[in-house]
Amino acid sequence: MARYRGPKAKIARRFNDPIFGHSKALQKKAYPPGQHGRGRRRKQSEYAIQLMEKQKAKYTYGVLERQFANLFDKASRKSGVTGEILLQLLETRLDNLVYRLGIAPTRRAARQLVTHKHITINGEVLNIPSYHVKNSDVIGVREKSKSLELITESLAGNSAQKYPWLEWNKSDMTGKVINVPTREDIPENIKEQLIVELYSK
Repeated sequence: MARYRGPKAKIARRFNDPIFGHSKALQKKAYPPGQHGRGRRRKQSEYAIQLMEKQKAKYTYGVLERQFANLFDKASRKSGVTGEILLQLLETRLDNLVYRLGIAPTRRAARQLVTHKHITINGEVLNIPSYHVKNSDVIGVREKSKSLELITESLAGNSAQKYPWLEWNKSDMTGKVINVPTREDIPENIKEQLIVELYSK
C-alpha cells in the first residue's frame, strides 16, 4: 500500500512544525532544509501558501494526493463548513484513531498496526488504515496482540483522555468515537480554509 517513505526531519523543517511528532532536527536547525535554507526567503505567492498548507495536512495524516482530493470532494458535498468537515474525515480514519487512542505512539506506527492485522473493528480484524470509523464502531486490539511491547508502552501514556470526543476502556483495550470532533477538539496546526481556497480555484 502506497505511503510516504521519505525523510521525516526534512519535511518537518520545511513546514517548521513537528508534524511527525517530536523532532530534534527542529531544535537544532530552525530553518528550511537545502543549500539556501538560511538565506533570505522570497515572499511566497498566495498559491504557494495554500499549496504548502495542503501538503502539510497530507504529510500530517499520511494521506496521498488522490486520497486527499477524494476526501476534499466528499467534504465539499456535505452540508457545513467544508474545511472543518475535511479535518473531521481525516480524524476519523482508522489509523488516526489508533494513534489518538494511544494504541500507537505515531500515525506511522498506527498505520503499521492496522495493516499487520493487530486492530479490530467491532470484534473483526480490519487492515484498512483509511477505513472511516463511525460513532457506533468499537476499535479494539486483537487478543493475541495485546501484549505487544509497542502497544503496551504506548498505552502506558494513554492519550485518549486528552480528547473529549473519544472514549477508552482500559480493561479490554477498546475505544470508540463518542461524537464527531469540532474544530476546537482537533489540535493540528492546519489552516484548513487555505486548503478550501486552493481547491476552489
